[in-house]
Parts: sequence; structure tokens; C-alpha cells
Amino acid sequence: MKARLTKDFRFESAQKLPKLPKGHRCRELHGHSFKVEVSIEGEVDPLVGWIYDHARISEVMEPIIEKLDHSFLNDIPGLENPTIENMAAWLWAHLAPKLPGLAEIVLHETPKSRVSYRGQ
Repeated sequence: MKARLTKDFRFESAQKLPKLPKGHRCRELHGHSFKVEVSIEGEVDPLVGWIYDHARISEVMEPIIEKLDHSFLNDIPGLENPTIENMAAWLWAHLAPKLPGLAEIVLHETPKSRVSYRGQ
């Protein structure tokens, strides 16, 4: 049986989007309450009944969330232009080597705005 497991994480950060035109409000310093959904897909182990231990996702995400939470994203290497698209790709690059079966990252910038990234 194949299944998808998704865990949610939250962090608060400040940012500027320096590549936007002058006068655009997101070019200036602002912040968001981000929500990240990390999805793993794979075969369910028939003995245990899951893809793998759910805590494993949390263990891999914990140091990343610590780095992002209450930070200025532009100061983090690789996030100098922290659009949610760039942030999702950055997260993928940090998670994929440690989370076999990583299938999708959904990053919510606001309750109404999000990006979905599948590593392509």
C-alpha cells in the first residue's frame, strides 16, 4: 500500500523582496506567519503500519525551523530574495537528502497565499 504523510510546521519571520520594483510594498521590510506542510510518500510497512516514524520529519525540520523562526530571512544564505517560491526550493534542498520519499512542500505565506513545490 502506498500512502502520503503530511506534517505541518510554523514559524514567524521578517523579510524584504529586493528584486521587486520600487514602490511595491513587499520590497520593504515586512513579516509573515508561515506554515509549512512537508509531505512524504512511500510504501507503508505492513508490519509497523506506516511509511516511517512521523517523529523523523520533526527531527529533520527542528533545526531548520530554529534557523527561520524570528529571523530576517534575507540574512540566511540562499534566501537573499526570499519569495515563497525560492523558500520552498531552499527547504527542499535541505530536506530531500534527509527525508527519503519527500514528495511535496507547501509553504503558506498568508492564510490565502501559498506555493506548492515538488522538487522540479
